[in-house]
Amino acid sequence: MSAGMEQIRAQMAEHLNSHGVVAVTAWPDSGRTEEDRVVAVVSLRGCQVGPAGFQNYLGERYDQETGLWQERYGRRARLTFGLDLYAPKQGSGQQVQEAFDRMAGALLTGGPAGLAVEEFSCGETGYDPESRRLKRPAQAVCTAILYETVRAGGEFVDFELRGVVKP
Repeated sequence: MSAGMEQIRAQMAEHLNSHGVVAVTAWPDSGRTEEDRVVAVVSLRGCQVGPAGFQNYLGERYDQETGLWQERYGRRARLTFGLDLYAPKQGSGQQVQEAFDRMAGALLTGGPAGLAVEEFSCGETGYDPESRRLKRPAQAVCTAILYETVRAGGEFVDFELRGVVKP
């Protein structure tokens, strides 16, 4: 059984890419290619998980496919994503600002499926001697519900990630 966290960084990167921000996950299995454009590097800086209901019980839901009621149990997660922007040394601060503006638009109008963006912040653009690039640190704090479903016989189904967007 998984905890639903395996693909969380990739999900954020895919969301940013779909909104015109070139994004990659931090620490990939394969080596990085040198980019000649601004890139957002997605990392998970923090994760806090706590209860979402009494003894993690979230209630029942009717499954249309099986025609059965399913109980749901879960926990509330608060995730802090690092979304640092890097530009080539010969790039300009204007390119970084434009990429940040696109990223802000992608996050402040909804965020990835299952993740509710609560906070979004950034620092100042400057030269990063370690990466030898321009860098603007940024991060987003999101909330989600990690829940699992119990079938009628008491068998657990795998965890899923659900957002907690309030109407």
